[in-house]
Amino acid sequence: MAKDNVIAVLGTGIMGAAMARNLISAGMEVRVWNRSREKAEPLGDDGAQVVDSPAEAADGAGFVLTMLADADAVAESVGAQDGALSTLPGDGVWLQMSTVGLEGQERLARVAEEHDAAYVDAPVLGTRQPAEQGQLIVLASGPEEVRGRCEPVFDAVGARTLWLGEAGAGSSLKLVTNNWIVGLLGTLAETVALSEAIGVDPSQFLQAIEGGPLGVPYAQMKGQMMIEEEFPTSFSAKLARKDAGLVLAAAEANGLRLPLTEAVAAHFDEAINAGHGEDDMAAIYQAAKPGRS
Repeated sequence: MAKDNVIAVLGTGIMGAAMARNLISAGMEVRVWNRSREKAEPLGDDGAQVVDSPAEAADGAGFVLTMLADADAVAESVGAQDGALSTLPGDGVWLQMSTVGLEGQERLARVAEEHDAAYVDAPVLGTRQPAEQGQLIVLASGPEEVRGRCEPVFDAVGARTLWLGEAGAGSSLKLVTNNWIVGLLGTLAETVALSEAIGVDPSQFLQAIEGGPLGVPYAQMKGQMMIEEEFPTSFSAKLARKDAGLVLAAAEANGLRLPLTEAVAAHFDEAINAGHGEDDMAAIYQAAKPGRS
């Protein structure tokens, strides 16, 4: 029998580590695994059990929660010989919370089906600070019969959960919101660059839109990072570029071209090639600023 208060968290990067800490704070028994064990070790001081394999993490657990970089990493962590689904009890639930796109989600759903595992597609909206504060938005989709069991887990890591229907609906909505985010970042970077190019203090632009219908808190936060050219990582430029690629792949598969998103993806490529891949995604500004080489 699965123990619903035992959660196996696979992936302890910025997001996964924060989610694990919030689950611990909610009184749950948390086991953590990361391919690079040293990234998981600090969670041992917070009360997590650090383990050597996904299978060890999932043994007897009520839930496996995956928060990894891409579909390949997720599939390996759950479906390999020592993967989590080899030991997850038959009544356990796999909460797939990584951003993997449409094709990736479909592939992971097939992995779940092959292992006869209950599968909930539940990517999240938010970056480092919301993750640390337990303020993520969970876009959940999957079997209605496990919804009630999942809610305590989602409540521990998020401020709000949207239940969207059958598995896959969560990843679809995540792509739509990600397109909005990357588009906003690209336009913001070029707007700050334009301000500087024509002699306008970009801080005045942020003041002008603050609090009105044109202003969003995201613009204030990321815009200030661009103005200061300081990019402490909340969500990396490399991962944002991956997400833009997933959006473009989904659009292409459905006969749609997104020229604005293509342009933003090119900006991300330029910033990453200039050495800013691990910086915050606001470093896209480095590909737009005046005088760049």
